[in-house]
Amino acid sequence: MQARAENEGLEQLYRELQKVDLAATERISPRDSKRIIRALEVYKISGKPISSLQQQFDAERPLHPWTIIGLRREKSVENSRINQRAKKMIAAGFIDEVKSLLAEDKPLSKQARCAIGYAEIIDYLNGKISLEDATELIKKNTRRLAKNQRTWFKTFKDVNWLDVDAEEPTEKIFDRAKTLIADSYSI
Repeated sequence: MQARAENEGLEQLYRELQKVDLAATERISPRDSKRIIRALEVYKISGKPISSLQQQFDAERPLHPWTIIGLRREKSVENSRINQRAKKMIAAGFIDEVKSLLAEDKPLSKQARCAIGYAEIIDYLNGKISLEDATELIKKNTRRLAKNQRTWFKTFKDVNWLDVDAEEPTEKIFDRAKTLIADSYSI
């Protein structure tokens, strides 16, 4: 599919996708090569449009009872935790982990090389940026991902949000979640 996109042009693949899955093209930009290719691959492999397989959140009622629990922290607390985590990853040997993965017979895939953390450390190992810059980029890109996730989660219906304090122990959060689940099934 990637070769076809390069040879025939992405527009041709998009037109092909419109023929087999018009609903998907209503959600996919004509310039989004990854999603266009993925949707066509799913159709070629399964014989079903990807849009027909992505309806699990569209139903009024789930097939099985479930409780969605979301954890929320103040943005400043979340950002601080992200920054601390990035520093800890580097200190715990993340650079050596990336080096060893790159040295394997079958190294990281193109997609894995783009993952937050890996992309920045690979740039550092290739001499494109300093370790300090790589660390700052990991923090920045992770904070951006967290923001995108917060935005996406706002579209979920019936989420039971638990606001988590900055220093709240994991055990206490877990106990509150269990109570919420027990209460939702006893109604």
